[in-house]
Amino acid sequence: MHTILINPPIKDHEVPDLRELVGWERRDQDFPALLEKCNFWAGLRDAENTLIAFGYICGTGLQHGYMEDIMVHPGHRKQGVGVALVNGLLKEAEHRRLEIVTVTYAPEHAEFYKQGGFIHCPGGIWRK
Repeated sequence: MHTILINPPIKDHEVPDLRELVGWERRDQDFPALLEKCNFWAGLRDAENTLIAFGYICGTGLQHGYMEDIMVHPGHRKQGVGVALVNGLLKEAEHRRLEIVTVTYAPEHAEFYKQGGFIHCPGGIWRK
């Protein structure tokens, strides 16, 4: 069982390090500002205290939230960490009385999010 922590202390370099490990742009400039602007975040550390999972929900904090940047260290995948992370975020969303949580994902992750209770639906994205 994985114990997901809500709003755990995170050093400025830890999420960019994890982003790099999963193959994403580091975005060092986003931290710590992202943690100050999102509704809440969740994380999991391994026995060596390394951040191995991270994700957050942002929005107005009223009815709707947007789940973002769900990431799991490549060495800890297929062990239930991602499921625990998403479930932890959704549990906190319920606690904060968010009624709707949306997420955008690549087609290859559709089944993962479906298992988490998400319903696939069409949407759009604007990007500069």
